[in-house]
This record gives sequence, C-alpha cells and structure tokens, in this order.
Amino acid sequence: MSTDGDRNCPRNLLSPRAIFRRAVRITALFSFAIMCGFFIFAYSVSIMPSTRLKDADAIVALTGDEERIAAAVRLLSEGKARRLLISGVHKTTRAPQIMSLTTSRGSRSWSLFSCCVDLDNAHNTEANAAETTNWVRKRGYRSIIVVTSTYHMPRALIELHQAMRDVELVPYPVRAPRLDERWWRDSRTAWVLWKEYMKYITAMARYGANSISNASARVEHEPQLINARAS
Repeated sequence: MSTDGDRNCPRNLLSPRAIFRRAVRITALFSFAIMCGFFIFAYSVSIMPSTRLKDADAIVALTGDEERIAAAVRLLSEGKARRLLISGVHKTTRAPQIMSLTTSRGSRSWSLFSCCVDLDNAHNTEANAAETTNWVRKRGYRSIIVVTSTYHMPRALIELHQAMRDVELVPYPVRAPRLDERWWRDSRTAWVLWKEYMKYITAMARYGANSISNASARVEHEPQLINARAS
C-alpha cells in the first residue's frame, strides 16, 4: 500500500526548488570539471618538451608567435624535410618579411625560400588544416612535421588529424617566450591559455561528433549479410 510520502515523492522531485537545486549541483560539477581540465591543460603545455624529432616528408608551420617560423626554417635547413608550408600568412606579407623573422639570414635563407617554401593565407586553425590538407594531397606527402607553439599544439593536431587521418603528424612544439611554468603570475598569459583551452574543448567536441557521425555512416553503408540455414 502506498503512503502519502510515496505519492508526494515524484511531486517533490519536480518542484521548482528541487529542479533549481539539481541545476545548481550540475552547474557546479560542470564548472569544477572545466576548471580542473584548464589547470591540467595549462600545466601540460607550460612544461611540454620538444620531442625527439625524426625526418618527415614536409614541414608545416602555423603562424602566430615568431619563434614558430624561425624553428620551421631551421628544421628545413637541417634537412628534416624536403619542403615547408608556412600557413596563415597575411595576404600583404611577402617572403622578405617572413625571412626577417628567422634566425638564419643570407644566401642560404634566400635559396631555401626560393626553392622549398610555400605560403598560404589561412585565417584560423581550421583553415590551416584545410590548406595544409590540400597542399599535402597535391604533393603526395605521407608524413609532416607540425611546428606551432606548445599551447596551440593540442588543438592543431586535432584539426589536422580530422582533415587527414592517413598522414603521420610529427609534433614539434615551440615554447613561447611569455609562457613558463608560472603562467598564473601573468594575467595576459593566463587569459591566452584560457581562450586556447576553450577552443581546444570545442575542437574535441567537434572531433567526437564527427567520429560518431562517420561511424554511423559506415554502418549504414555496410552490406547487410543474411545468414540462411537450410532446414
């Protein structure tokens, strides 16, 4: 036999006060998870070391901090790859201006830029991935060294992997001068990391959604096999 308390239980759960309390708890847990993730992200990129680099078919440098381009040109001059794409160059920027950002100047730099460096005008990381994919497909490369800042590397790898899953990505993270292990002491650096973290979460969510969508599409297009057994 049900009691008055049992009958009132569902009503209590649906009361405005109960719904409000539940929403507050969920919001608090979600905010706590986001903040924990941010501190893990910020700590990871602030201590991210340069990996032991192996040779690849090509190099792509995603523009932003000047150190990225200098590092990419140096890797090209060391013979780590055959060609370099500098992605995200402003439409009005020319090769001499790019060269002024590198540490290696002179005839060697001019010869590298004239024979082995390409530029594109992508305006964000998604466009970087699209332009890089077109460049890689056109030249038939199977592996690329990705040069970008440590804090930008996680999102860059996600976007590039989504665009070309069959190409090996070799990360070469470059430490930005303003980023150190005590990033929280500088509000501007903390803000840069926070914005990049939110973009990283968005990229991860889009990557997960695309993976689920692609998996569903493959299942729908798989031939249906019917197992028949003679009686």
